[in-house]
Amino acid sequence: MRKIDAFCHTMPKPYYDRFFEMDTGPEAANLRKRVASLPVLWDMDMRFAQMDEFGDYRQLINIAAPPVETLGSPQVAREMARLGNESMAELVRDHPDRFVGFCACVPMDDPDAAVDELDYAINELGALGAQIYTHVGFEPMDAARFDPFYERMAQSGKLLQIHPGRSAAWADYPSEERSKFEIWWTFGWEYDLSAFMARIVFSGVLERYPELKMLIHHGGGMVPHFSGRVGPGWDQLGARTPAEHKSDIEGYPLTKRPIEYFKMMYADTALFGAGHALRCSTEFYGVDRMLFASDSPYDPEKGPGYIRATIANLQEIGLSEAQQEAIFAGNITRLLGLEQPA
Repeated sequence: MRKIDAFCHTMPKPYYDRFFEMDTGPEAANLRKRVASLPVLWDMDMRFAQMDEFGDYRQLINIAAPPVETLGSPQVAREMARLGNESMAELVRDHPDRFVGFCACVPMDDPDAAVDELDYAINELGALGAQIYTHVGFEPMDAARFDPFYERMAQSGKLLQIHPGRSAAWADYPSEERSKFEIWWTFGWEYDLSAFMARIVFSGVLERYPELKMLIHHGGGMVPHFSGRVGPGWDQLGARTPAEHKSDIEGYPLTKRPIEYFKMMYADTALFGAGHALRCSTEFYGVDRMLFASDSPYDPEKGPGYIRATIANLQEIGLSEAQQEAIFAGNITRLLGLEQPA
């Protein structure tokens, strides 16, 4: 069965070399250690050898963390985004049997530059979308200055991948200065995705741009698992907020129940082998809004582990063959107008 992995990370060699040459802050320096331990991010021979295990399998790639906005000035972010996009485009051109395409890196600390880079990546390099993070310098992504970017994404008809961005600097409790035990990653990233989604909903981004194709990483965050709170709970928005804090709940005028906007988003299958969670996400979003993705190569095997586990999950949770085919490749083929195999 044909498979297109819709959320895979890479760091092409030109980008990798520049990243390791840069004078960056402590967060990026720590991520250098992580990147250095994952050679399949830049070693394509190793990557392709791993991919061979999965038969008719191709990847939609993006640039691995850290976000370019954390690497230096806005000018540095622009330069790194361009280097990443041109390097990924070269990989796709050279290996069309391995990569179905790439999602562009965009410097969101300068929304105008992000729009320009998006246009360049799509129109000149053939990008199939873009990847953004759930905040830029701790600023929420529903700020008005990002609206032109969302408008252009919606107009493009391409895919907008959403990746979480929390770090240990986000403490678990107000009395502490840092998150412990990597709680910021295990639970914090999923909260991060969910808070991003909520802000997008209540700020009216999807009301204004209903054609936006927003792919939420990690099975769509916490939303499917707490749909009772998202649905009937948010139907009572304001019931828990005192009058003196009314501004906390004032958003963009919505024409549908909040939960319906969450269901306008797409989710991927990157749930790290948790079949029960995958079943929950699929039931919430519906088969037609689920895209196969593995989050490779961040598994304990450093590449193939999550791919293998996710394939097994999709084969074991009670989906029909037609439903599996839709999630594995049919949905993204339809969504992005990709060519069907001969």
